[in-house]
Amino acid sequence: MTASIDRRSFGKRTLEMLALSLLAGCDRLAAAPAVTRVLDGAESVTRAAHTLLVPRRALAQEFSEADLSPIFPPNGSTDPRDGDYVRHAARAFADWRLEVDGLVERAASFSLPELRALPARTQITRHDCVEGWSAIGKWTGVRLAALLDRVGVRPEARYVVFHCADSLGRTGDRYYESIDLAEARHEQTILAYDMNGQTLTVAHGAPLRLRVERQLGYKMAKYVMRIELVGRLSALGGGRGGYWEDRGYEWFAGI
Repeated sequence: MTASIDRRSFGKRTLEMLALSLLAGCDRLAAAPAVTRVLDGAESVTRAAHTLLVPRRALAQEFSEADLSPIFPPNGSTDPRDGDYVRHAARAFADWRLEVDGLVERAASFSLPELRALPARTQITRHDCVEGWSAIGKWTGVRLAALLDRVGVRPEARYVVFHCADSLGRTGDRYYESIDLAEARHEQTILAYDMNGQTLTVAHGAPLRLRVERQLGYKMAKYVMRIELVGRLSALGGGRGGYWEDRGYEWFAGI
């Protein structure tokens, strides 16, 4: 059995995925200043066109339970080896807490029960992965907007950064991802703790993963441990706003 694929958009996504795959194999080239300038320019054009065609408040398509995919592949990291994460997982995340800090009025931390008590949303949406597959899943989680309202966002903040427990590649670089405040406050942007009516599994990102439904799958950070509000992205990682973005992928991965 295979995950469902929407063939109406398959051609467009295939071209995007091919380009991203080529970039993924050319880290050194992508890091070159001249290439970086070209990538930045192309991304600015792509993002401007997407914003014109798709209003920032537009919703991603939602489906019914009859549309749920029989298999939802647990791609990327599936079992982080970070010591703190392993200890939390062994205790079913009973004493785990999400840290929220940076450019906020009231830095805070939240347990899973506290997050579950905040305004939540359930949505059935399609996950489009750059590896070439799509799957439909049901997600329940706290609305990121509600969490931001709880801590208060300072005026100089522009981006929300998600620091994760998993490491990828031979370098062992930690996964991280970022979105802007408009995307963070979007109705469908949630921090999911349940998938298909069950508590999120480790393979799928427990205890908490980002769902930002109008963008490609690599934006959906798993194993979120800390959220940081920042005014710029240049001081983080490779300066492009995410683990894969630092390796040449687009920061704004709209679909």
